[in-house]
Amino acid sequence: MDLKFWLGRAVAEIAEWAAAYEPYRAHPSLQVTDDQFSAAFLALTGRLHDNYPFFHPSYAGQMLKPPHPAAVVGYLAAMLINPNNHALDGGPATAAMEKEVIAEIARMFGFPQHLGHLTGGGTVANLEALFVARQIHPDLGIAYSTDAHYTHGRMCQLLGLPGYVVPADSRGRMDLTACEELLRSGRVGTVVLTAGTTGLGAVDPIGEALALKAAYGARLHVDAAYGGFFALLAGEEAQADPWRAIARCDSVVVDPHKHGLQPYGCGAVVFADPAVGRFYAHDSPYTYFTSDDLHLGEISLECSRAGAAAAALWLTLRVLPLTPEGLGAVLAATRRAAVAFAHQVRQSPVLSLYQEPELDIVAYFPRHETAAGIDAECARVLAAGMADAADPVFLSTLRVPASDFRSRGHDVSGDGPARILRSVLMKPEHEFAVESLVARIERAIGQGPPSCG
Repeated sequence: MDLKFWLGRAVAEIAEWAAAYEPYRAHPSLQVTDDQFSAAFLALTGRLHDNYPFFHPSYAGQMLKPPHPAAVVGYLAAMLINPNNHALDGGPATAAMEKEVIAEIARMFGFPQHLGHLTGGGTVANLEALFVARQIHPDLGIAYSTDAHYTHGRMCQLLGLPGYVVPADSRGRMDLTACEELLRSGRVGTVVLTAGTTGLGAVDPIGEALALKAAYGARLHVDAAYGGFFALLAGEEAQADPWRAIARCDSVVVDPHKHGLQPYGCGAVVFADPAVGRFYAHDSPYTYFTSDDLHLGEISLECSRAGAAAAALWLTLRVLPLTPEGLGAVLAATRRAAVAFAHQVRQSPVLSLYQEPELDIVAYFPRHETAAGIDAECARVLAAGMADAADPVFLSTLRVPASDFRSRGHDVSGDGPARILRSVLMKPEHEFAVESLVARIERAIGQGPPSCG
């Protein structure tokens, strides 16, 4: 699609809508001359050059990529009106769009009924899920794995709940045996399962955890902020499949601003039981007055929220629907990229694969016999890749305990933690760049002192 054309159309369409109202005099305090704006605009665009090329396949570092052009057009069109989705008084059209996209996300996860809304991101979405968990089990703690996102520990502190860290297994997944020991103690009311850890992209055994829910009455919350949209590739037949098992959990979080191709910030929280809306009950003397229908602010901890975020996601899902052939095709390409990248690493004379990727995040390291040596070499390769002006490559690192190398079968000595290399291949274009990326990483390693092992 021609982004420039559709951005222009968006501006024109909203201007035509606004022209239907009586003309009014613009206030002089808001007037800015073209010369004034030009200077500020050039300063802005100059400053924006101080960024990494998140759009480019050479960038395989953090979980960053541009939104889809449809999301940009949808966001701009609604932003020109600037609706607030807290109440139907502030954004009737975009509130309706938000309810529609949340219903689509709920169907993707297989929820037969639901209650949910968009948020400013996964952190707030997880906070809302744990807030509801606290209301249901006010005297019980929250369990999450060592590889879960750090936000869960912070949210437990914020909510005044004890947080219990459960060990991870040799694949970076929650150890359910250790989790069951905690549940037997009677101290835990909610277990957070991660569908796509931010470090390794590991997926906790959600299907197996359903037995813990049945045996101990614990709530199961799924943090699928990163990996949730991979549910589009799961198929329908395996009930124990982690993605299909989400339908039998109590709540789920997903971030459309990651694999949903949306601009920041756009998260979502969905509850399986609509009755949890009672925990949000409140009133406001100056909102909720235009309609008796559900106002999204009545089921949200956040107040003001950009209606433009809902419009952007709604428009994106019209052209890339939540189907295997729609948005699923994008996820399938990133998954193929990770599989191919891992294969290239296994064939490399200078790299070792840390573990097999489950989604589209690959962890690996330069071959060396000590954790300290791996750490130093990864730091050097990271810097060398970015400093290569002719052919740069942008990676990230992940700090892991030395014992985790050995639990995965790597003969690495030393006691201290070490950084390993981590590539997030979340752009479908990465599928076409795998060989080039690995070759450039190998070249960066070759520029340093020889590796051992």
